[in-house]
Amino acid sequence: MNFFNDLKYKAFNSGNRVNVFIALNVIVFLAIQVVFVIQFLFTKQTGLANFLNNQLSVPAYLPTLAKQPWSLFTYMFMHSGFMHLLFNMLWLYWLGGIFQEYLNKKRLTFVYLAGGLAGALLFILCYNIFPAFKDNVAFSYALGASASVMAIVVATATQLPSYTISLLFIGPVKLKWIAVFYLVFDFLSLAGPNAGGNLAHLGGAIFGYTFIKSLQNGNDWSAPFSQFFKPKPRLKVVSKNHHASVKKNYKPNQSEIDAILDKISQSGYDKLSTYEKEILFSASTTNEEK
Repeated sequence: MNFFNDLKYKAFNSGNRVNVFIALNVIVFLAIQVVFVIQFLFTKQTGLANFLNNQLSVPAYLPTLAKQPWSLFTYMFMHSGFMHLLFNMLWLYWLGGIFQEYLNKKRLTFVYLAGGLAGALLFILCYNIFPAFKDNVAFSYALGASASVMAIVVATATQLPSYTISLLFIGPVKLKWIAVFYLVFDFLSLAGPNAGGNLAHLGGAIFGYTFIKSLQNGNDWSAPFSQFFKPKPRLKVVSKNHHASVKKNYKPNQSEIDAILDKISQSGYDKLSTYEKEILFSASTTNEEK
């Protein structure tokens, strides 16, 4: 149980948004796979898992999209296989950590969600405009966190172009060259079998770049988003003292002074109200005049 409690804490309670998004992606992937396996074992069918995949993946066909608008956001937590999930989560872990360190976790949340949305919209737009996709638009779907991750990768590279990381078998590489490589690769792959995914990547990349350029010019697109999710302040109870102030030349009686002195001996001077402090000051002034 301690292992699962530690895992839960690191995923959702550590304050690290990268961990939250990785956890959500893994949970959704495992849930779909469990449904797939259970249904197959009992019925030799996988209809329910396929139905969930279609409902949570974003369609290019507008009439279908109108029936499942939630898929514009749910698709960015879906994956078609373990390797698809693994590589997306590795890039999110590496580049998301750098992004969060320099640009804070609220902006990371915004860029992940808005970058994913931008990727979905570019995918849908291109599939409904370009003749190359006309025959496939009715049954084409996009799924995966790639657009969201690409938005974070390009945003980080735009903010920190000379930041260097070490890649296996390659060595130290600046972030700007990593971003350029993936942008060129995705563009050149638009004529390939995963054109929809590549379009979504480019949509996320465009958003990540423009977000940072806008931020560098003093316009933080995530500010309204941060305010919307800002925690509500705790209820503060204020005790109002009906005695606003001591009247000028007021002479307190001995019982009032004794009560205040008793309070000081029990709780300290700092616990006195403004009125009680004024009473004490008034008493000391009266004694000086005598």
